[in-house]
Amino acid sequence: MRALPRLPLAALAAAAACGGRNPRAASNALAYYESYDPRSLDPALSTDVPTGEMVTLAFDGLTQFDPDGRLEPALADRWTTERDGRRYVFHLRAGVKFHDGTPLVAAAVRASLLRVLSPATKGGRPWPLYPVAGAQDYAAGRRGDVPGIELVGDSSVAFTLTEPLAIFPKFLAMPVASVVPAEPPPDAGERPVGTGPWRFVAWHHDDYLLFARNPEYWGGPPATETLAVRIIPEPLTRAAEFEAGRLSVIEVPFGETQRWRRERPDQLLEKPALRVVYVALNNRRGALRDARVRRAINRAVNVPAILATVYGGRGVLARGAIPPGLEGGDTTRPGYRYDPAAARAQLAAAGYPNGFAVQLWRTAANVELSRVAQAIQAQLAEVGVRVELVERDASSQRAAARNGQTDMVVLDWWADYPDGDNFLYPLFYSGSSGAGGNYAFYSDPGTDSLILAARRTTDDAARTALYRRIDARVYDAAPWLYLWFPTDLWARRPGLVGWDVPVIFNGQRWTRARVAPR
Repeated sequence: MRALPRLPLAALAAAAACGGRNPRAASNALAYYESYDPRSLDPALSTDVPTGEMVTLAFDGLTQFDPDGRLEPALADRWTTERDGRRYVFHLRAGVKFHDGTPLVAAAVRASLLRVLSPATKGGRPWPLYPVAGAQDYAAGRRGDVPGIELVGDSSVAFTLTEPLAIFPKFLAMPVASVVPAEPPPDAGERPVGTGPWRFVAWHHDDYLLFARNPEYWGGPPATETLAVRIIPEPLTRAAEFEAGRLSVIEVPFGETQRWRRERPDQLLEKPALRVVYVALNNRRGALRDARVRRAINRAVNVPAILATVYGGRGVLARGAIPPGLEGGDTTRPGYRYDPAAARAQLAAAGYPNGFAVQLWRTAANVELSRVAQAIQAQLAEVGVRVELVERDASSQRAAARNGQTDMVVLDWWADYPDGDNFLYPLFYSGSSGAGGNYAFYSDPGTDSLILAARRTTDDAARTALYRRIDARVYDAAPWLYLWFPTDLWARRPGLVGWDVPVIFNGQRWTRARVAPR
């Protein structure tokens, strides 16, 4: 990082206001951070959290999430469902303009989504649009149009799906479905033009991004003139910058949990995250093919102790995959109690009285999960399971997991959309094995049938009941070593109001955040 870390918040905000030049003092500055540089500012290439968060500042979709993960209207002020859940019609909000003054029309929505699906768009994640009739064939180059996306005049867009999908409006709140101009600028990934609450000002790669409020935003202009987003990889560096007054908010480092609780209780905000930490057990490899072995592993690890020592107790024990903040989650069902003697007996019954050897993959980039892997290695050794730790960079670890090359791999899964389906379909549907997110390669026809039935169910209560049933069925099969659902703990600077911890990464748009006068 260059000279920027030494600038106060005021200078950052003033730099944004004047295009990055001649910073001057401003007491109401806002400064956020990312741990690494966004991949792009183009919604079509939104495949990581920093990119998704920055896209959320500058762009809108037809729908959006609030900080608590509730679905809200955005560019569409309303929508209707037809044909038993197979057709949706979204009606655009009147008077919306892009940052360059171009009016929003339905044709721009259709063009944006076709651009995401286009085979010419390399490296994106178009899967949220795959439920639309013809979308997958278009993305694969097998057809020249998407008949499932239709214009209804200049102010409405209709989607016809291949089958009913009650959660489809949530897919349209994801950053990849954000709307860009019908003819986006050639440098859209570097200088975005959206309809969002913040106008792009500058991006100094690996250092900072600057945004200025959009005074014509359809939802009302942000409460503060500018927002700076700094790139600060190291947690302890971020903590030092926050304590020096150069960041508005910070996620409290796990190792600092008790000190911050003791010294800054009035500044802390805590909320259950839509995230799960787990170890995927490859259900196709060696001894792990046997559910008895997988259950034994769950009983051999003292998860509460690891949660307390590594995560500072910031989590809820997982007795399923659906977080407690979502419908269908159940943290009260009977769990795999820590019982090494029972684990040894189960291993013997499965034909492994002397244990077996296995590899556990981890990445040093995540310090906490690396420590979790070490603790698991030590505890499994006590029941005869000999664990070799394999350390790789994050991308190599993910690639190995997707290709089925890992016996065990410690991971965390962040919600793409706030719904129990996001913790079932990608993680346990057999068709999602490997690249789709099912790194355990769990395959069960009964589970598949239930997951597909839940996706087609339009009644909320009935769908929630199916989620709970699926989660319990999978938990009994133990495709994972279940660990915990993290609890987010953030600190905000004194005087900051209008900001809340988002449960979903694109749920905080900073529109109401401001520093109140003292």
